[in-house]
Amino acid sequence: MEMYEKQRNWQESPEGRKMMEFRRNLPAYKEKDAMLSAILLNQVVLISGETGCGKTTQIPQLILESEIDSLRGGMCNIICTQPRKISAMSVSERIATERGEKLGETIGYKVRLEGMKGRDTHLLFCTTGILLRRLSLDRSLKSVTHIIVDEIHERGINEDFLLIVLKDLLPRRPELRLVLMSATLDEKLFSSYFNGAPRAHIPGFTYPVQTYYLESILEITGYKLTPHNQIDEYGMDRAWKMSKQVPRKRKSQIASAVEDTLSVAEFKDYNAQTRESLSCWNPDCLGFNLIEYLLCKICENERPGSVLVFMTGWDDITSLKDKLQAHPVVGDANRVSLLACHGSMGSAEQKLIFDRPPGGIRKVVLATNIAETSITIDDVVFVIDCGKAKETSYDALNNTSCLLPSWISKVSAKQRRGRAGRVQPGECYHLYPKCVFDGFAEYQIPEILRTPLQSLCLQIKSLKLGDISEFLSRALQSPEYLAVQNAIEYLKIIGALDESENLTVLGRYLTMLPMEPKLGKMLILGVIFNCLDPILSVVAGLSVRDPFLAPLDKKDLAEAAKAQFSHDFSDHLALVRAFEGWKVADRDLNAYEYCWKNFLSAQSMKAIDSLRKEFYSLLKDAGLVDSNPITYNVWSYDENLLRAVICYGLYPGICSVVHNERSFSLKTMEDGHVLLHSNSVNARNSRIPYPWFVFNEKIKVNSVFLRDSTAVSDSMLLLFGGNILRGDTDGHLKMLGGYLEFFMDPALAKMYRSLKLELDELIQTKLLNPMMDIHSYHELISAIRLLISEDRCGGRFVFNHQLLLPSNPPLAAMTEAQKPASIHNTESGPGGDNSKSQLQTLLTRAGYAAPSYKTKQQNNSQFQSTVAFNGMEIVGKACNNKKLAEKDAAAEALQYLLGGNGACRDRIDLVSIMLKRSKKDHK
Repeated sequence: MEMYEKQRNWQESPEGRKMMEFRRNLPAYKEKDAMLSAILLNQVVLISGETGCGKTTQIPQLILESEIDSLRGGMCNIICTQPRKISAMSVSERIATERGEKLGETIGYKVRLEGMKGRDTHLLFCTTGILLRRLSLDRSLKSVTHIIVDEIHERGINEDFLLIVLKDLLPRRPELRLVLMSATLDEKLFSSYFNGAPRAHIPGFTYPVQTYYLESILEITGYKLTPHNQIDEYGMDRAWKMSKQVPRKRKSQIASAVEDTLSVAEFKDYNAQTRESLSCWNPDCLGFNLIEYLLCKICENERPGSVLVFMTGWDDITSLKDKLQAHPVVGDANRVSLLACHGSMGSAEQKLIFDRPPGGIRKVVLATNIAETSITIDDVVFVIDCGKAKETSYDALNNTSCLLPSWISKVSAKQRRGRAGRVQPGECYHLYPKCVFDGFAEYQIPEILRTPLQSLCLQIKSLKLGDISEFLSRALQSPEYLAVQNAIEYLKIIGALDESENLTVLGRYLTMLPMEPKLGKMLILGVIFNCLDPILSVVAGLSVRDPFLAPLDKKDLAEAAKAQFSHDFSDHLALVRAFEGWKVADRDLNAYEYCWKNFLSAQSMKAIDSLRKEFYSLLKDAGLVDSNPITYNVWSYDENLLRAVICYGLYPGICSVVHNERSFSLKTMEDGHVLLHSNSVNARNSRIPYPWFVFNEKIKVNSVFLRDSTAVSDSMLLLFGGNILRGDTDGHLKMLGGYLEFFMDPALAKMYRSLKLELDELIQTKLLNPMMDIHSYHELISAIRLLISEDRCGGRFVFNHQLLLPSNPPLAAMTEAQKPASIHNTESGPGGDNSKSQLQTLLTRAGYAAPSYKTKQQNNSQFQSTVAFNGMEIVGKACNNKKLAEKDAAAEALQYLLGGNGACRDRIDLVSIMLKRSKKDHK
């Protein structure tokens, strides 16, 4: 009754009557009776509506008002999920305003790091992840009466997961109502998934939009494309940075996708200059210069109205914004208000985007695809669309994620175009030809089909939803079997699942931490080893946008600034030092100046600070820490220990460092040869005095790049990596199923295995008894800390069973499984999956030059190859082609060096002779 009276009083007030008049004109409100009837009579309803019809603000509000009018308001509890936090916050604020109340009363929101709701909140907007967290605590959502899943067309991994859970929940909660909403719904797919659920459509109203594709833009404006004026400025800088590492340029995915379409396209109705421009159009470029030209044309010649420019990501937005700010027209703050719009922006920035600018000033918003449907900027009249968006794609075969720009779908292109017709007739400039648009897919690929699934698998086990593969097979579109198995295998390797796919003690704690499993694992060990504070900084830093900036005109200064934080071959420890300096500066009220001087993002630093507090709070809720942080930071000063804890978290993200005469190369298990990202502090070093890197993220562009890395020793990897298995002989240890192999003195191997078992027992005991004092393990911890600090491996790999120095155990590590039988060109061995890479790895790790090959074709059309190294030549058998001949010669060389079984003493002596220079270097 109280809610009923309050609602009626507002609607009858002068302000309320004015607001109701506005709402009644919205297409969604006009369909009020039909929508409410459908929701009342059906457990699941699909609602589609054109952008701007008001469905996001009106449908939840109409349900709430209907319940209040029926005197069921006190029992009503509506949850509306949004794919992004900016949407949850802005929509909840708008609805609170339409109801004449403060946010946090009847209407509230909850997103990561912040929220505004109270005891009387009956309509809560939240991100999908928040609802999934609630489901882990309340499997039946007992008090919830309505669930609305908005923007369902985006097909995020959390949304698809939520739909499986809700589909299972509905039969147990017949009174629960589920509403699925989207501007562009694949209605048949969703309806059939929910057993023929009814569909309702809200007709929207948009003004006509004049559409120009690239050929029309060039024809009308006379703008001429050349190979040079299409290169985006930051792109040149990036190419310059990468040129030192990228071995060769391949055709990009973007260009390949439209190659066939362009080859048959005819532009005979256009003039010669337009046809010439189109012939040299570069699909890889966004066209900064063309965007600048169009913006200048709009600002000088067109009617009033804001401009929305769709870009692919934050890098593009900031680079273009810097370029535009230097322009005499577009960069004039008295004429143009330049704003950025992206998913992680703060509340103050959001407000500027929605506010109308003062008279005489044109608003230009540079946005990611968040502005397609998630938010609505009311005064947009002009849209410029680059036709691309950054998407993560997952290659299950190579177990590699790729973050690349890709062409958008037809549905997305139409959504972008529609943003120009909200308030008056508009114009949309698509920066790609019409024939390219015609080749777009109708809908984008669901995220569950193109991203790693580790966190999702943990959630399935956390909610006790049964067998992982079986559960995911019930998805709207189920992921491929190999991707699911990769995720399960990863969780087993890091110790989150046992062999029966049940959660371990570690796995149960990881489900309580809403972050990637490897980051949660790193935090947990930071607690156990009392070095939590710096590990909080590492984990928070890996969860936000890279705080190290690299402006185009000051790249050398930026690199020098970053280098001052790193003197130990670690991006993660550089981040720790940068944050510690920021905290000191913040206390002295100099944080802004500190960021400016050190080329750091103030926004990222503040986000790290907030996340550190949130993560500590989560650890406290999980019972792993108490309110006294000092206890958990006794050894935070020990950088070797920090390096080991980072290794514990990031394993099996492991990469071998292979030194040659002038530099080094890198190899991972899945990818073979990889490169360091140009922003890594390690990319500037020609020598790395460690044999391994651990890394958090690898990205595939044309080559595979490690975005961040920390160098670790053999001892750190053996003790803080995964399980150690005994090899085929005494002193032979294996990890990752034999991909990593170590050879050493048998007594030393026994010591490592013993220490590893004791360390695993300590971690297990501590997790079972979080408040246990680890003082009783003092001797073990001291021994481990001493061992990892004294391991001076020097970046050399010694394939030898002899112990050279007591304080410097010569561990021999080989990538791929080296079989005890004879090595043939089809077997795995040190350094790759064929004998050529095995031989090269063996020689270069020992400090020798790579082998060379001479191949001759014989009279019988077969090929025979000779491999030369260290003054020796070894001839292989005759083979059918040149490639096989070189592999066979390499296999013969390996057979000669390593012997028939890898354990023969005579053969080991031969290897010792080969590696005499390596021995001298160790001594």
